[in-house]
Amino acid sequence: MSTTKSTTASASRRRTARSDAGTGLIGTVVGVTVFLLLLLFAVQVLVRLYATSALTAASFDAARRVASADPATRPAAAQIAETDARRGLGSFGRDHTTFTWRQVDGDQIVLEVRGHPPTFLPLPGGLGVIDRTIRVRTERFR
Repeated sequence: MSTTKSTTASASRRRTARSDAGTGLIGTVVGVTVFLLLLLFAVQVLVRLYATSALTAASFDAARRVASADPATRPAAAQIAETDARRGLGSFGRDHTTFTWRQVDGDQIVLEVRGHPPTFLPLPGGLGVIDRTIRVRTERFR
C-alpha cells in the first residue's frame, strides 16, 4: 500500500505543477500592454508640447517680420513670412496648419494660427488643436 500511496502523491504533485504553468503569462501581457500605452501617451504629450512650442515660435517670428516691414509692402511681406514659417515647420506647417492674417495694416498685426499636431493614440481629435493668436505692434520710424 505504501507504494500506491507514494505513486498517487507524486502524480498529484506533477499535475499541480503543470496546472500552474503559464499563469504568469496573462499578468505579464497585461502589464506590458499597460506600460506601452502609458509610454505612448507620454510620447504623445511630448510631441504635442514640441509642436505647440515650434508653432508659437514660427508664428511669432512671422508676425514680427510683417510688423517691421514697410507699410506699403506688408501684404507681400505677410505672404513671404507665412511661406518661411511653413517651411520652417516642415510637413506639420505644410499639411496641418492654417495661418489667418486678420489685420495687416494699422497699428497692429494680428495672426491667428491653428494647427493639428501629429497623433499616436487612437483618441478622437488627439489631444486637441493648437490655437494661437499673435499680436504685434507695428513699428514707426520718426
